[in-house]
Amino acid sequence: MERRPLGKTGLQVSALGFGAGHVGGSELSESEAAALLHGVLDAGINLIDTAPGYGASEERIGRHLRGRRSEYVLSTKCGYGVPGVEDWTPECITRGVDQALSRLHTDVLDVVHFHSCPLEVLQRPGLVEALVRAVEAGKVRAAAYSGDNASLEYAIGTGAFAAVQTSVNLFDQRAIDRGVAWAQGRGMGVIAKRPLGNAPWRFAERPEAHDLGEYWNRMRALSLDTRGMDWSDVALRFAAHVPGVSTCIVGTRRLENLRRNLRAWEEGPLPSDFVEAIRDAFRRNDTGWDGMI
Repeated sequence: MERRPLGKTGLQVSALGFGAGHVGGSELSESEAAALLHGVLDAGINLIDTAPGYGASEERIGRHLRGRRSEYVLSTKCGYGVPGVEDWTPECITRGVDQALSRLHTDVLDVVHFHSCPLEVLQRPGLVEALVRAVEAGKVRAAAYSGDNASLEYAIGTGAFAAVQTSVNLFDQRAIDRGVAWAQGRGMGVIAKRPLGNAPWRFAERPEAHDLGEYWNRMRALSLDTRGMDWSDVALRFAAHVPGVSTCIVGTRRLENLRRNLRAWEEGPLPSDFVEAIRDAFRRNDTGWDGMI
């Protein structure tokens, strides 16, 4: 698996990362979660992205991968979920980092993101500074922001963050020419989330969930020709090779899906004329298609 620099953080990340949301769910037993996590590392993927909001994900990663800590780049999030502490306060950031260190059984967190807080929260006095202090204390290697649209662009402009995570996929391309390009120009790492766009091609009718329904609408409007390829292969090969993207994270609870994603990535970038057709279709149909948070 190709390794790419995560901006100027000094971290090298696999071109495909693993979104560990499913790891925290009750659908997986403890032994199944362990097998999945070890399978991720055995496949050559070295970025694992989690969050305190992903059920038992942090605890399971810490429990099952503590003996392989040197083999992966650990990305988590903060801003909420600290018992007895108000969300999105400097104290919540500081104690949230300590909570993550304990859950994940590690001395340092490689990347810690603010988890998709809106602009007005991001601008609260002392909030960004609390995460910067965690970096200065050696508890965090890279301060980061996960989000989209105006808040993403504000975060990039602060100069306080070394990396960002944002939606990049066939149906969510606005960030490519704005947030992703701006971050790349500043030497920041970029983690692309939702590279499959929640796979709206699975549904014959518009799903009820807002984000999935919106992507379904956009898919219909774009009317893309997949040129005989599987939708998921097209989506992954598109997102993984967007200029400026360091890695794209895909979540799954099944190792066979993980291996399928790896095979798709190994096919390389889509032909340049195909990429341009995808970009052109989005530009022509974009009617206020903000990034999905």
